[in-house]
Amino acid sequence: MRQHPRPLIGITTSDRKSRIAWWFDWFAVWRHGGRPLRLSPARPRPTGLDGLIIGGGDDIEAHHYGGEIQLDVRVDPERDQLELALLERFIPAGTPVLGICRGAQLINVHQGGTLDPDIYTTNEGLKRRRTVLPRKTVDIVGDSRLYRILRVTWCRINSLHHQAVQETGQGIEIVARDRDGLVQAIESREHDFLIGVQWHPEWLIFNRPQQRLIRALVKAADRARDTSP
Repeated sequence: MRQHPRPLIGITTSDRKSRIAWWFDWFAVWRHGGRPLRLSPARPRPTGLDGLIIGGGDDIEAHHYGGEIQLDVRVDPERDQLELALLERFIPAGTPVLGICRGAQLINVHQGGTLDPDIYTTNEGLKRRRTVLPRKTVDIVGDSRLYRILRVTWCRINSLHHQAVQETGQGIEIVARDRDGLVQAIESREHDFLIGVQWHPEWLIFNRPQQRLIRALVKAADRARDTSP
């Protein structure tokens, strides 16, 4: 009897991502039954995926969302192009998609939304919290898909971002905010699984709600593969 193959989950990264950071991406998907595939501008593009994670990383070029150019930030134009092309291909196909940090922002931009280019300049007095540890609290909208996955009304998260979702794109709803009022999670009303979180669940390997999110993506990819023609 042949074993059921693991669903193939593409994970986008930059070409310069560290091995340690990639290990967390790889392990998060593998431990929940997926087969992780690293995608970056220098790597071959896939012919097919069962699921897609748009990972964290550099800022998105401002012209993609009509923002002002920031001279003191690091961008990755080739990665922008890769990920926007992947979303253009896999969202209409119904492929489950999870955006992490930059990935959540990119999903919103792809859907026509905008970003706050720097939360610390647009929100006076905002305390700087940059840590991989769960030091920030977010409240989750009840009856959202994210709530049904995490099974909590609030949770503690890490925070590595200085940009955030501003105006939401087509079909996008805000489903979590932190206690400062900043957007921390979005999801689509028009797709079965199109979710973006501003934090990094892959770093929270002992946090059950966050691991439920990765597991839900893998399971959704498995179901989508089994029901595809």
